[in-house]
Amino acid sequence: MNEQDILLQRINLLEFHQRLLIKLLDNPNYDFYRLIIENGISEQEANKFYYLCDKLNMKLAEQKAEGFVHFHPLFKQLSATLPANLKIEEVIRACLKQKLFEPLFEEIQKYL
Repeated sequence: MNEQDILLQRINLLEFHQRLLIKLLDNPNYDFYRLIIENGISEQEANKFYYLCDKLNMKLAEQKAEGFVHFHPLFKQLSATLPANLKIEEVIRACLKQKLFEPLFEEIQKYL
């Protein structure tokens, strides 16, 4: 990767974080956005996280409909695929406070 590519990546990261900061100004309870910025998470990593949470949220609904009562495998799958600099405890708290994927995070917080 050459120097121009690295600079372009850094500019894209800064632009993404700037968009999140603007949203934080309107609502200081957006703790997950704060985590993204503090840990230098890229837009691609954040999108992968949202996609995974969406899939896990649907899987949770399916499992509940089938009568499942233990969802530890969903917790394990989420924690195994988080970006390395994010801690599962912080992510769960931040997502609940920001009201992101509430059914999923309300359920998996029981496994902390």
